[in-house]
Amino acid sequence: LRTIKSEEEIEMIKQAADLTGQAFRRVLGFVRPGVMEYQVEAEILHEFMFHGHSEAAYHSIIASGENACTLHYIENSRECREGDLLLMDFGAEWNHYAADLTRTIPVSGKFTQRQRDCYDAVLRVLRQSSNLLVVGNTIDKVNKEVNKLMEEEMIGLGLFTREAVAAQDPEKPLFMKYFMHGVTHFLGLDVHDVGSKFEPFRPGMVFTFEPGLYIREEKMGIRLENNYLVTENGPLDLTAGIPIEAEEVEEMMIRR
Repeated sequence: LRTIKSEEEIEMIKQAADLTGQAFRRVLGFVRPGVMEYQVEAEILHEFMFHGHSEAAYHSIIASGENACTLHYIENSRECREGDLLLMDFGAEWNHYAADLTRTIPVSGKFTQRQRDCYDAVLRVLRQSSNLLVVGNTIDKVNKEVNKLMEEEMIGLGLFTREAVAAQDPEKPLFMKYFMHGVTHFLGLDVHDVGSKFEPFRPGMVFTFEPGLYIREEKMGIRLENNYLVTENGPLDLTAGIPIEAEEVEEMMIRR
C-alpha cells in the first residue's frame, strides 16, 4: 500500500518538490564567498516555513569544499569560500510527504573548467540513466547499470585508466573510491521510504535518482538528484522545473 502512491499522494510530493525548488532559487540569489553553511540552511528553512504547513523532510546537508565528500555531513558549520563547490541535499515536507533534492553550485557563481567537466559528467549519467526507472526494473539492476556509466565517466575525467580497470580486484572496483553509494531509493512518507531493492518497479512508485562524484584529493564533491514517478509510459520527473543545467545555475547566480 505504501509503495504505490495514489493521485492525492503524488500531488503532495509534487507540492513538496515545488517548494523545494523555490528554496533552491532563493539560495542561488544568496550564496557567495564568505557566507556560512548554516546561513545557507537558514535560507532554505525560511522558504519552507514562510509558506506554512511545511518543514524540512530531513536534516539538510550543506557541504562546501571537501565537506561534500562526507556523504551525510550535517555539521553545516564551515565558511563557503571562493573556488569551492557547494553541495546541498535538502527537501521540503508537505502534508507528511517528502521531496529529496540535491544540487551542487559554484560558490563564486561560475564553475572552473575542471569543476564543469566533473559536473557535466554527473549530469550526463543522471540524464541517461534516470530512464531506467521503468516498470519491471529493480533498484539493484539500476545500480549496476549506473556503476558502469560512472566508471566510463571517471575514465574520461582521468581518475583512472581503462587498463587499470581491466586489472582491478572485482571485489574492490576502482569506481567505488569516487562513487560509493546507491543511486536511487523509494520516496514518500519518509525520505528513504519502505521498499526492497529487488522489488520490480510498478506504476505509482516514486523514486529519487542521485548519481555523484566525490574527489577528496581535489576537495570536490558533486551530486545531482531529482525525484521521479514510475508510469506505464516511463519515468515522470517531478522536479523537472528546478534548475540543473550548469549554464542556468551560473546565469541565476550572476543575476543575484
